[in-house]
Amino acid sequence: MLVDSHCHLDAAEFDGNASQLALQAAERDVRWIVLPAVEVANFQTVAELAATLPGCVYTLGIHPLYVPQAQPEDLNQLRSAVDAAMVDERFVGMGEIGLDFFVPELTTDAMREKQIHFYVEQLKIAREFALPVILHVRRSQDTVLKHLRRMTVVGGIAHAFNGSEQQAQAFITLGFVLGFGGAMTFPRALQIRRLASQLSLDAIVLETDAPDISPAWLHPGVNTPAQLPEIAAVLAELRGQPLAEIAAQTSQNVARVLPRLGNLMMR
Repeated sequence: MLVDSHCHLDAAEFDGNASQLALQAAERDVRWIVLPAVEVANFQTVAELAATLPGCVYTLGIHPLYVPQAQPEDLNQLRSAVDAAMVDERFVGMGEIGLDFFVPELTTDAMREKQIHFYVEQLKIAREFALPVILHVRRSQDTVLKHLRRMTVVGGIAHAFNGSEQQAQAFITLGFVLGFGGAMTFPRALQIRRLASQLSLDAIVLETDAPDISPAWLHPGVNTPAQLPEIAAVLAELRGQPLAEIAAQTSQNVARVLPRLGNLMMR
C-alpha cells in the first residue's frame, strides 16, 4: 500500500477527471490520497472530492501563492471552516500553508510580511484545534522553522522538501516528516537524493504534488497520483531497500503525523 501525501486532484489541469485519476492510482495500490486546499474558494471542492472519492482525505489552508489576493476575512473563514470540518472524518489537518520566497512577486518586503502574517495566523488555528500542518517551504526553510519554534504545533509534513540536512533535522525535531516526490527522480538533484538516501526512513513520506513536480520520465508533462509507485521505486533504489519496505514505512509515517488519516487507515 502507498499513500500520496500531497496531491491537488481539483487542479484545472485535470479538467474534472479526479474520479478517473483516483481510480487509476488505486489500481496501482495508491490506497490513500491527501488533497490540500489552497484558498477559501476551493475549501468546499476538496471536501466534496474527499467525500465522494474512495481513499481521499483533505486539509484546509491558504497557500502562500494565494496570499497576494487573500483578504483578512479569509482567515476568519478558514477558522470557521476548520471548526465545522472537525466532525468530518475525512478532514485530516491544516494545509497547504507556509512561505514561498522563490516567486519574485512574493519576495517584496510587503509581500513577505503578508505571507508571514497569514502563515502565523494559520499556525494559531492549527494549534487551537491540535491539528497537524502540511507546509509549503520554498527557499524559506529558516523562516518557516523560526515561526514553528515560536508557535509550536503537533507536527505534520514539510512538503517537497529541498533544504539542507541541518534544516531537515530541525523539522524532524519539531515532529515533522519530509515529503519527497518527483524532484527526487532527477539524477542531477544531488542534495535531494542524498537526503532521501541518508535520512532515517521514518522521517520520509512520499508524494506527487500532482499535477506539478512531474518525475523525470514524465517531465514536463502533467503529473498524476498513479506515478507514485515509480517514485517509490526510485526511493527504494536510492536506499538499497525493498520496495515493499519503503511502501510500508512511508505509509506508516503518514498515519503517524496525520492521525485522523491514521484512524481511517486502521479500519
